[in-house]
Amino acid sequence: MGNFSALGVKLAIEMLASVFLGMTAREYARARAAAHLGDPTPRLWGRVSVRTKPWFDPFGSGLLPALTAVLWAVGITMVPAAYGKAAPVDPAYLRRQPRDTILVSVAGPGANLLLAILAGVLVRIRVFPTQLDIALVVFSFTNSALMVFHLLPIPGLDGARMVALLLPAGIRDAYRNFDPYLPLIVLLVLFLLGGMTLGILDVLAGAVCQAATGVPCR
Repeated sequence: MGNFSALGVKLAIEMLASVFLGMTAREYARARAAAHLGDPTPRLWGRVSVRTKPWFDPFGSGLLPALTAVLWAVGITMVPAAYGKAAPVDPAYLRRQPRDTILVSVAGPGANLLLAILAGVLVRIRVFPTQLDIALVVFSFTNSALMVFHLLPIPGLDGARMVALLLPAGIRDAYRNFDPYLPLIVLLVLFLLGGMTLGILDVLAGAVCQAATGVPCR
């Protein structure tokens, strides 16, 4: 069927399922961390929940993973990337700065890392059939990729919020004002500058996944 293959379609479906579960975990963890540290905003916006609707972004959570899945289906395993609607976190409510901002920022990537490690442990103990092992490797690789992607210093992602803490006040505010342009920046970084950026993401995600599973994830 053209360049599509049964294996490619199967891997694409497993990747999409992994993105959905990984994004659900990271968005819940981030909102939960902010609420625990004193910010009521995530609860008011209904974000302390495992429901998809509050965080689902048509481009970042829908079209971007779908385009990646099409590439996987034809044998081009582009590193998965996805993001949700900007989490409603108000730093003014956080009790201790900059510690609390860092904790909120690492909560999402930390959740993805934990999922990658848990899948890796299941692969290492080798109690599942080969096909399920492959699905677990895809799950670990996808969550490793989500972790690395969200630590990039792109306005709107967790990495940028930590980088902003190091900037002078005026530059910090200007940097944060780019948050609404996240879709355009992601398009630029992943597609127009894709070779270098995707290569870095691929290497880092593959390294984390291999450390977790003990097998070459790429």
